[in-house]
Amino acid sequence: MMIRYRLSMLLLLMIWMPLSSAVAAAQYNYIDISNPFLSKTPIAVPTFKVRGGDPATSGIASDTAQLISHYLDFTGYFSLVKPGAFLENPQTMDITGAGIRYRNWTAVGAELLVTGGVVSHDGQAEFELRLFDTVKEKLVLGKRYRGTVGDYRQIARRFCSEVVYAIFGTRGFFDSKLAFVSNGSGQKEIYLCEFDGSEITQFTHLRSISLFPDWSSDGRWLAYTTYAERQPRIYIQNINDKRVAKINKPRLQMSPAWLPGSFELAASLSFSGDQQIYLLTGNGKVIKRLTNTGGINVEATWSPDGKRIAFVSRRSGNPQIYISDIGSGRVQRLTFEGRYNTQPSWSPKGDKIAYSAMNGGVLNLFTINPDGGELTQLTANQGNNEAPTWSPDGSLIAFGSTREGKSRIFVMTAYGTDQRRLLTLSGEQTNPKWSPNILTP
Repeated sequence: MMIRYRLSMLLLLMIWMPLSSAVAAAQYNYIDISNPFLSKTPIAVPTFKVRGGDPATSGIASDTAQLISHYLDFTGYFSLVKPGAFLENPQTMDITGAGIRYRNWTAVGAELLVTGGVVSHDGQAEFELRLFDTVKEKLVLGKRYRGTVGDYRQIARRFCSEVVYAIFGTRGFFDSKLAFVSNGSGQKEIYLCEFDGSEITQFTHLRSISLFPDWSSDGRWLAYTTYAERQPRIYIQNINDKRVAKINKPRLQMSPAWLPGSFELAASLSFSGDQQIYLLTGNGKVIKRLTNTGGINVEATWSPDGKRIAFVSRRSGNPQIYISDIGSGRVQRLTFEGRYNTQPSWSPKGDKIAYSAMNGGVLNLFTINPDGGELTQLTANQGNNEAPTWSPDGSLIAFGSTREGKSRIFVMTAYGTDQRRLLTLSGEQTNPKWSPNILTP
């Protein structure tokens, strides 16, 4: 995998800068990110300083700063101070901290400041990046990266991951992707994109209906349901070399869900009668049955520790969400509000389950604690909203929505704020699924 190889080489060259005032994440916190009414932290990201080198250096410096601004804004935790308000010239200002005039940044509302310097020669580049607290007038983070000039996107992502870690104690989602379904080609095929909706590529070319993609924990495999063989079958496909494994069972095969940290997955199969959830190997062989009650049991989603599944069952008459303990087999009903609750998605943090529910004649998104507490509605009065999927750090939720007419992929914070469209593509887009941080070591 060329991108992974290049980035791993880049990381080997990454150097911690000898800046003694850098603050560890456990000692540094600006806001309580568990607060649903959090305020965004104002941050300034001036164009990075050109420290010499090839004529292309200025373009790289500008592009890298713009990407870092875009990525940090995408998190929903920061508000960008507009460059037009800056009182400093990025190309003449001090970027090391000793000569920074902090009052010029607090005067324009910036509580955080990112500075950078770039030099490049013969296709190689060095990036010197820092994060400052302008209120406390201190350095938070300092990093130096070396790589090719084409590595600036990976460098921007890596630095943003360090920024989020320094402030919030998590690595964010900057090395993740999304899979989703689009019918822009005339058939429902699965597509991939970066976490921010960029770099869209078509993954399947089956000229049929393909649905419900799900990523393995290592990001190397994608399982999905396809009608390429008329009846719905689950394909387990390698991301890189496109090897495909299939489940050798008759009748319906639906909604695959990878077991965290394992090359195994749950899926709904009907070879024994009603659809039941089974545990399978990554090669498609049945290991054991996970649900044992009459009626349809579908749409499994795993708890982060792999010890429980939430799933949808009609055992009470209408679709409701239940939780099953894999070890004991004990099953408890989770949802009681409403008559139609489906598409559960367990947060990577383990504290919330997002799902879609019929509400006032339309589908809306809700979250609920695994113990049934803190039921929260996230969407309202904006068409049908369904198929929630969490970012790998649990801070964002992607979902499908018809609020613009056609179904599109949207994203919002875990609290329902900052709802915005992720991408624009011909046709309609549905069934998003967020990957783990694929490139994170």
